[in-house]
Amino acid sequence: MARTKTRAGLPTRQQILDFITSSDTPAGKREIAKAFGLSAQDKIALKALLKDMADEGLIDGGPGRAFHKMGGVPKVTVLRVVDNDGDTVWAVPERWEAEGIPVPRLRVREPRGKRAALAVGDRILARTEEAGSGLIAHPMKKLASGQEQVLGVVREEEGRLYLHPVDKRERTVYPISERNGAEPGDLVLANKAGKPPRIFAHVAEILGDPFAPRSFSLIAIHKHGIPNVFSDELLAEAERVSKQPLGEREDLTHLPIVAIDPADARDHDDAVWATPDDDPKNEGGWKAVVAIADVSFYVRPGSAIDREARKRGNSVYFPDRVVPMLPEILSAEVCSLKQGADRAAMACHLQVSKDGTLKSWRFTRALVRIAANIPYENAQALIDKRPLPYGAADAAEPVDADAPYSPSPEETQLRDILAPLWDCWNALYRARQKREPLDLDLPERRIVLDEKGRIMSVAPRERLDAHKLIEDYMIAANVAAAKALEAKKAPVMYRDHEPPTREKLTALKDYLATFDLEFALGQVIRPATFNRILERVGESDARDEIMQQVLRTQTQAYYGPDNTGHFGLGLGSYAHFTSPIRRYADLVVHRALVDAYRLGQGGLTAEEAGSMDRIGESISQLERRAMEAERETVDRYVAAYLSEHVGSVMDARITGVQSFGFFATIEGIGGDGLVPVRDLGSEYFRYDEASQQLIGEHSGEAFKLGQRLQLRLAEASPVSGALRFELPDGKGSAGSPASEARRGKSGPPRVLKRRGRPGNIRHQGKRR
Repeated sequence: MARTKTRAGLPTRQQILDFITSSDTPAGKREIAKAFGLSAQDKIALKALLKDMADEGLIDGGPGRAFHKMGGVPKVTVLRVVDNDGDTVWAVPERWEAEGIPVPRLRVREPRGKRAALAVGDRILARTEEAGSGLIAHPMKKLASGQEQVLGVVREEEGRLYLHPVDKRERTVYPISERNGAEPGDLVLANKAGKPPRIFAHVAEILGDPFAPRSFSLIAIHKHGIPNVFSDELLAEAERVSKQPLGEREDLTHLPIVAIDPADARDHDDAVWATPDDDPKNEGGWKAVVAIADVSFYVRPGSAIDREARKRGNSVYFPDRVVPMLPEILSAEVCSLKQGADRAAMACHLQVSKDGTLKSWRFTRALVRIAANIPYENAQALIDKRPLPYGAADAAEPVDADAPYSPSPEETQLRDILAPLWDCWNALYRARQKREPLDLDLPERRIVLDEKGRIMSVAPRERLDAHKLIEDYMIAANVAAAKALEAKKAPVMYRDHEPPTREKLTALKDYLATFDLEFALGQVIRPATFNRILERVGESDARDEIMQQVLRTQTQAYYGPDNTGHFGLGLGSYAHFTSPIRRYADLVVHRALVDAYRLGQGGLTAEEAGSMDRIGESISQLERRAMEAERETVDRYVAAYLSEHVGSVMDARITGVQSFGFFATIEGIGGDGLVPVRDLGSEYFRYDEASQQLIGEHSGEAFKLGQRLQLRLAEASPVSGALRFELPDGKGSAGSPASEARRGKSGPPRVLKRRGRPGNIRHQGKRR
């Protein structure tokens, strides 16, 4: 094939990129020179050109001195397996230095007959290729394991130091061969060394006291590799962009827009306002504004802040700290919608009909001045005409809940602002109920810390109408953003949630059959289908268990440019627009709106538009990482809280049954723990997988999924978040009259009786 050269004899940068991308084999300097017929003198200039292209971020070096396009994957490279669900194996490049570009996931196409040959953590040398919008890896060779790190606590046993991993799934204890100054009790990051069965730990970094306040989130940060430090250069860039003038904007400072958030919110990226609509074509309806922090104005595509934000994907929220996606001067200051301060916002103007449907929408860049930052509890109290739980904004003393309610002028003014917001929301809520989205009432645990980071309490977070109000306004704005971009045929980063798979529905059918609940597979599956199941269950003892199983039946939501709808919400088009301070997906949607509606600088670039698949896949992975880190940290805090109650007898519920024992969670607080089968007494207990029960061979006593009983807390490990329970009297006695008396029940709850079935149901995995 003829190659066109520049006048100097060298190919252009674009020609080199095109050749590297289209080459079927790895392309190094020699291959490029041969393809373009370069002379010996040209090769010297080519070497300098390739170095310039690498410095400019256009190309990167691969194995064997081959090149590949920056942000692309080398034709031959080392990959690490990160997921194997039995059907599909996924891997990521072991080396990835394309700063600001998401780490790609490649589908591994294993040779026929070797589908289960690769496990998570395996390293492979693979040939890669693009296939449609995805990447395929063809394994060439399985490599020896690379250096693996483990996070753990140093303990001294019989005069020798050992590393106890903090991950409760890892049960191996490693002898420490190099301590590097570590002392017993230190939380450390160590490298594994040696070969099975003799694996040692070399301490690489000392992190401090694992039991100190704020250490539990630090464990998760290190374990999951969450970036938590901004460079000095990046902080300087954030400081500079924070001072730029806001430019021409729609002036909305006259509107009493309010931000309703948790009382302990670290940032405020959304605020709302509504009033009756004076448009005769929308009689009885409302007009509303959802104002969102204009992060795209400050964080421009390709900037250092943008590259770091994409690498983080989202903010990560722990009970004691937040690891922000953006530097604090942006996330908590100039982008945060604070009371009395002029702020740059993306305003979503909505017209809502009296039946709650969206009639129209438009988006502008606006200037807003927030009238008030109101905690959810205060907003609810204002509407209910009760004393404010957190007092007035200037209150110095706690509010006496028993005192007669006499609202201050400030409270009366706030209630007048909130009243039309509530009226408009009532219409939105009616439309939501008509749509019948998935309704799973799963409580969230709230951990309250004192000023030193010590745990004061752990309890379910109360869900108020104020929470639902903000949720429904945000959903309306997210729908409007997706539809506005679709109207312009612009790229959309959708929040996709697909219907459950046939396999999961079959497993649910088998599961429900053990409760004598029918579930037809031939019906059209909608969110309301699952709501009906829970209505049939009512307030039975099995409700929580069945609700959890319905949740497990759902697919995992993800981000991507292809619209598959949002099954759980019952919506055909849905994007995330309302939290750009803490989610990169929302920032992408803002940029797309800026570009599509010509709203100024900071719009979506052509490069971003062409990378929506990879960006979506990356931020979906980072979201899952954040969720796992947050969940593990809450488990550690709960275990720390309960460690002071070891030996106490508590109300619990069985959440999982296995042949080796059953898992249980403490009612109201949470915290999952194991009751090993060896602790059930001398009687042999048979595991019935079909009915998810452990059944005593002689007594017939059973421990089954969803059963409520009392358990004694035997162990609580704050470092791993693991709990261990035992029966109060050392033998199976759940359900006995004495047990009922200890629980203080006046009568038995309604129980859906479960019947055994021949054969096995499809098991959904360990439930913890």
